Amino acid sequence: MEYKFKAEVKQVLDIVINSLYTDKEIFIRELVSNASDASEKFRLKALSEKKSLEGEKLDIEIAADEKAGTFTIEDHGVGMSSEELVQNLGTIAHSGSKAFLQALKESKSGLSENLIGQFGVGFYSVFMVAEKVEVFTKAEGGEPLKWTCDGSENFTVDSCDKPDRGTKIVATLKQDFKEFSKPARIRSAVEKYSAYVDFPINVNGEKLPEHSAIWLKSKSDLTEKEYKDFYKFQTHSYSDPADWLHFKADAPLEMNALIYIPDENPEILGFGKIDPQVALYCKKVLIDPSPKGMFPDWMRFAKGVVDSSDIPLNISRESMQDSGLVARIGKVVLKRFIKHLADLAKKDAKKYSDIFSKIGRFIKEGAATDFDSRQDLSKLLRFQSTLYPDGTLVCLDDYVSRMKDSQKEIYYACGPDRQTIEASPYIEAFSARGLEVLYLFDPIDTFVVGNLAEFDKKPFASVDGANLELGDAPEAEGTPAPLSKEESDKLASWLKETLGSDKVEEVLTGGRLIESPAAVLNSDSLTPQMRAMLRAMNPDSPMPAPIVKFEINPSSEVIKNLSRLVDADKDLAKLVAEQLFDNAMLSAGLLENPRAMSKRLNEILAHIKP
Repeated sequence: MEYKFKAEVKQVLDIVINSLYTDKEIFIRELVSNASDASEKFRLKALSEKKSLEGEKLDIEIAADEKAGTFTIEDHGVGMSSEELVQNLGTIAHSGSKAFLQALKESKSGLSENLIGQFGVGFYSVFMVAEKVEVFTKAEGGEPLKWTCDGSENFTVDSCDKPDRGTKIVATLKQDFKEFSKPARIRSAVEKYSAYVDFPINVNGEKLPEHSAIWLKSKSDLTEKEYKDFYKFQTHSYSDPADWLHFKADAPLEMNALIYIPDENPEILGFGKIDPQVALYCKKVLIDPSPKGMFPDWMRFAKGVVDSSDIPLNISRESMQDSGLVARIGKVVLKRFIKHLADLAKKDAKKYSDIFSKIGRFIKEGAATDFDSRQDLSKLLRFQSTLYPDGTLVCLDDYVSRMKDSQKEIYYACGPDRQTIEASPYIEAFSARGLEVLYLFDPIDTFVVGNLAEFDKKPFASVDGANLELGDAPEAEGTPAPLSKEESDKLASWLKETLGSDKVEEVLTGGRLIESPAAVLNSDSLTPQMRAMLRAMNPDSPMPAPIVKFEINPSSEVIKNLSRLVDADKDLAKLVAEQLFDNAMLSAGLLENPRAMSKRLNEILAHIKP
């Protein structure tokens, strides 16, 4: 019997075929999902009627015939009656195609997401690749029927000789889409989108591997091996994950999530910025392998699955109708994940330190850029400090708890490694006063503390800052007598004049240094690390000279000798002063061109008399 769609349905079909789907292979996911739904309905019906399922075959059979150019999928689910066949496969007309087109016409943005969610036509995605579709179906105890359509405004429903319950769909493929008559192509799409459906899937008689959607199971029912095996399958990884979070939530949104922390950071290895790999599922069907907007960018290291039946899908089931909902799902997962890390840090500090060594850069990035999570992420930061020579990592909470009563700032020192920082003239001033200093080795660290600005209402302060007030250091036994105040002031004035105001803002005469003869104190808003980053980003743009103060140590024999040399040999004193200044600039990471140091050192050596 022939049925005629309303006149405008052809227009709607054109929209479905040409506008809603970006990936043509999506039709396989839609048909497999429909087959799974039909099979699940039969299983629930049998259980409700207390019928045994023993002997019932509920496999989903897919056949790809290259010679005939066809794609066939068959299930053994509930099947459809004549009335259901007309209604279900006439979904476009049934949903009100005229209203759809009218709404589409009136919409300023064209095919807007708030419109397409009203029309469920996933089955019709097959017409993207098929020139003709035949549906053979039989409900339990019902008449076998055949539905046929070539994508025009007509379809027919006739009797057929299908002997078994269920539905079989035969798609005669268009010439441009014969690839979907190849078994390998079908297997690839099924494994990508439908790996976790509840029923076995066979392609040309070959049973595809069955995988369990373990994220929907209870944690108590899963072993550590199952978690690790699933991670390797889902991420195509050969290594075990470092850790994972598995939870179920019913409010404010229903979801199941399994989030893994990988055991490595590819970005450190120079592979460039990685893409997030937390896939979004709806009832075990893949919606998006890497949904945008679900997590902030710093969470891109995470891998795993989030499954929510609350996701309203658009007409194609290919993208979410409400991207705001996806962001809300991400916020729930993110909050749980950060709490998981905080709990782990308290329960197993060593394990957390190991994990931080792998994903610490991402957490630092989040602390610097994610305003909503900044406070919680700052508590997850870890740094080495002067307190632990063995490199034990410390958190900011512990640092603050150890601060002296008079200490108002959190002190930090930057450098490529611990040895370089400790060889600089800055740490000695803090060690002599019993003040703990955090060591920042990573280039992103200064960006982090700069953006955080403070922690627990305590501002961050670099040890090379010119405005630090440390107070007098305790006088050690055997400390040599310093220059007098008059001698110190005289030398400071000479140094300021000799070095020039273009290099030195001010010359200070002590209070901070213990053993080192001199140091530069940075008065610039740009740290040495920031200057290095700017130079790397703009190698052809000249950098403005750093603004520094030059501090000398009146107790140092080098400074005392320089004071005497000023009167004895001004030319040599000038060379020594410039060398001292460049040495200090080099230690601070602020020396732009060290080549002049070598020539000057040779000139100084030339003044040595046998």
